[in-house]
Amino acid sequence: MDKIIEDDELGRLIVRVNSRARSLVFRTKSDAVYVSVPPGTTLKEVKQAVENLRGKLLASRQKLARPLIDLNYKIDAEHFKLSLVSGEKDQFLANSRLGVMEIVCPPHADFTDEKLQSWLHKVIEESLRRNAKSILPSRLASLSKQCGLPYSSVKINSSQGRWGSCSARKDINLSYYLILLPSHLIDYVLLHELCHTREMNHSERFWALLNQLTEGKALALRGELRKYRTEI
Repeated sequence: MDKIIEDDELGRLIVRVNSRARSLVFRTKSDAVYVSVPPGTTLKEVKQAVENLRGKLLASRQKLARPLIDLNYKIDAEHFKLSLVSGEKDQFLANSRLGVMEIVCPPHADFTDEKLQSWLHKVIEESLRRNAKSILPSRLASLSKQCGLPYSSVKINSSQGRWGSCSARKDINLSYYLILLPSHLIDYVLLHELCHTREMNHSERFWALLNQLTEGKALALRGELRKYRTEI
């Protein structure tokens, strides 16, 4: 009988025993992630394998779920707005400034072309990175000073598995997809990572500290954040 795992980020995972399988095999489909396992594999082993492969599985799921970027595609976030418009020239032109990007497209652009979709994703993601570098480090520094939680360094990356992370050396990494969140959720993620400079795990002391810094709203903000994804 199939076993089902519901994951906040990956959605549904369907675990099936295959008598001929010698190792765990993951197949990502539109409705779920299918996991084929050898007889005797425990659910704990499956969950550990999921954690080890989380980044790759997320990327695979998101690629399947990616919407087509065409003239109807828009991003209307608080800190980043994107639109595509039809132009007259036979080439693409990207106009961008802090917080706003407009891509002017040739009149006969074929948006179903995979290479074009890949290029559009790269152009948009690079703009997200530039915007994130302009906004996130200064905001992190401000919150760090307010809360008295110092950190060693901050880097902006393209993580699709986590909004942020903090190392034992107090080095903080932030995904540039954070720029697509409303301000109060950006602050929540930054405060989450700053709390890890004092409490490296998700213990009761960690949540008590984060709750204190978010006026008692830590769990509510965590629930709200789950509605968003590290993707475009």
